[in-house]
Amino acid sequence: MNELVPGGNLELPSGAVNIRVPGPFDVSALVTDDGGKVRDDGDFVFFNQPAAPGALLRGDTLTVDPPGLRTGATRVTIAISPAEPGTVLGDLPSPALQVTDAAGRPLARFTPPRPRQETVLLLAELYRRGGLWKLRALGQGYADGLAGLARDFGVDVVDDAPPSAAPPGTPRALDPDGLLPLVNSARAAAGSPPLCLDARLMSAAREHAAAMAAAGRLGVETRDGVSVYQRVTGAGFAYLTLGEHLVSGPRTTAEFVAYCLRTDGPRRTLHDPAFTHAGLARVYDGPSGDTYWTALWAVPLTPDGLTRTAATVIDLTNRERARAGLPRLIADPALTAAAQAHSADMVARAFYAHTAPDGSRPWDRAAAAGSTRRSIGENIACGQRSPADVVEGWMNSPGHRANILRPGFTHIGIGCAGGGRAGMYWTQLFGG
Repeated sequence: MNELVPGGNLELPSGAVNIRVPGPFDVSALVTDDGGKVRDDGDFVFFNQPAAPGALLRGDTLTVDPPGLRTGATRVTIAISPAEPGTVLGDLPSPALQVTDAAGRPLARFTPPRPRQETVLLLAELYRRGGLWKLRALGQGYADGLAGLARDFGVDVVDDAPPSAAPPGTPRALDPDGLLPLVNSARAAAGSPPLCLDARLMSAAREHAAAMAAAGRLGVETRDGVSVYQRVTGAGFAYLTLGEHLVSGPRTTAEFVAYCLRTDGPRRTLHDPAFTHAGLARVYDGPSGDTYWTALWAVPLTPDGLTRTAATVIDLTNRERARAGLPRLIADPALTAAAQAHSADMVARAFYAHTAPDGSRPWDRAAAAGSTRRSIGENIACGQRSPADVVEGWMNSPGHRANILRPGFTHIGIGCAGGGRAGMYWTQLFGG
């Protein structure tokens, strides 16, 4: 039986497979196309709707028969949430996904890093490549609960009537200072879509603003040694992109927004059309008389978004090789799995190095993921917020640039994971 790591892949046999997650969890699944969207609400399988063509949920076991899925379906994403409402996954036993074939023979097992404040965890996805179906281990927490997960996959979830000043789904209590309407007004003037507040981002913003006020100074990392990025994932929001404004001085919401719009860098962040979710908080420090603000702007992590990000890094890397007259690198599944696992590991175990705490090195990780490439090279980076930023940084470093432009490399895998001490952690793994 295969023990999978985050990002690990397994080719599935023909016919149905069973995916079981024992314990105090509700299992759910979303049937989608390559774009990551359901066709209609019937593609969401959960305890209140336990069946769809090719998918059947019985208790803690989901049976998926790929040939029986509806026309156009190329992916089935499996998630879990606590069976008891209001519980966070960190208070429950660690989930373990078990995969068996139609005859009950074990195929794979996956135990993700232990969740903390997440209320939904994407465990795995079944996906079609050519004529084959494969399983990919994920292990990523989700920001908005089960309803938010469904919405991001295109399921129509009905909300109670929201306040008129806030986007749909934004409870008034989340924004007592009325900051979001001012932010969204500024975004609308720049042609950017409105943001929705997220309770987990709000919690992380409040914690960080309070920690800055207690220390009497601004900082990405506060006196307790916790960074704003760690607070975000600790609150249960897994992100693909995160921007922040850490500010002291403005006393009113209008002054804060004006401050963010005053200079080019903060203005670009506030206007960035990619951001969809926000967390906003201010804390008044009585002794100093200062007001400390934390504003968080985010793109939630989804499997499809992670795939697009990796593809963009590869495309930018290949552009640099083309300028040097070198052939394009080809995406390699084994190298991708190893790269993603290393990025996730650097976040989970709070290190930044080519050699992991267990002593494994790039070629060890590549081989463990199934790579048979004779030569292996690795670039890592942390802190960059976008594919363009990370590739530019690598190209400005002689050693990293040499790997990108090495003629003997023919294949590549990309991994990225957010929530570490420095934010986003990137891995670029080459093979030849």
